[in-house]
Amino acid sequence: MSLDLFDLTGKTALITGGTHGLGMAMAMGIGKAGATVVVNGNSSQQKIDDALAQYREAGIDAKGYLFDVTNEQAVKINIAKIEKEVGHIDILINNAGIIKRVPLEEMEVEDFEQVIKVDLVSPFIVSKYVVKGMIARKSGKIINICSMMSELGRNTVGAYAAAKGGLKMLTRNMATEWGKHNIQINGIGPGYFATSQTAPIRVEGHPFNDFIVSRTPAGKWGDPDELAGTAIFLSSQASNFVNGQIIYVDGGLLATIGKPSNEK
Repeated sequence: MSLDLFDLTGKTALITGGTHGLGMAMAMGIGKAGATVVVNGNSSQQKIDDALAQYREAGIDAKGYLFDVTNEQAVKINIAKIEKEVGHIDILINNAGIIKRVPLEEMEVEDFEQVIKVDLVSPFIVSKYVVKGMIARKSGKIINICSMMSELGRNTVGAYAAAKGGLKMLTRNMATEWGKHNIQINGIGPGYFATSQTAPIRVEGHPFNDFIVSRTPAGKWGDPDELAGTAIFLSSQASNFVNGQIIYVDGGLLATIGKPSNEK
C-alpha cells in the first residue's frame, strides 16, 4: 500500500475551534500531511494570531478566521471569504464545542440550549455552507468531533451528552444524504486526553484521574498527538469508502466494563 493514500498535499482543511487543544492537534497532523490549514476561533483575534504562529513554527501553511460558528450569517460570509482568499474547502472538521457541568435539575434552560447550539447546531450550519462546494465538485470530507458521551452518560454533562449523541446521528444522516456526491462524513470520538483543560484533574490521587486511568485498558490519558492519525485517515483518500462511522480513539475505554478498584 502506498503512503500516497494519506497525502493531503494540495488540500485545504477548515478546523473550527482549531486554536488550541485537540483541534490544534488534529490540525497539526493534517498540516504535516500536506494540507493548507484554516482555523476558526471565536474568542479573539489575538488567540488566532498566537495559534497561527504555532502552526507556522511547525512549518504548516495556516490561515485564521474569527467568527461565531453558531451565527449562520457569519458562517455564510466567512465560508465564502475563505473560498475566495484561500481556496475551496476539501476537508471540514467540526471541532468547536463547549461543556457546562451542571446537574440537569439545576441547569438553566438557556445554558442547556447554548450547549446544544454550539455542539450540535453549529456543525449543521458550517457543514451546510461548506458542503455546497463539495457537492458541486463531487468530492469532500467532513469530520464531526463526537465524544464518549455520544455513547455513555455521566453525571452533570446531560446537555453535552444530548448534543454529542445527536451529533453522532447527524453524522449518519449527512452520510445518508451526501454520500451519493462522493462526500464522506464520519466522526471521531476522543476518549480522555491530556490537555491544558484536563491538567487540574490529571494528578495522581485525584479521584477522576484515578478513575480514568483504571477504567482505560491503555492505563493512561491519551496524548493529543495520538488523535492526529485518525484525522489524517478520515481526511485522506484512504477512507474513500468509509462513511457514516464514528471512530472512538479512547485507549479501549468503550470496549470494557472496567475493573474493580483493587484489581491490578
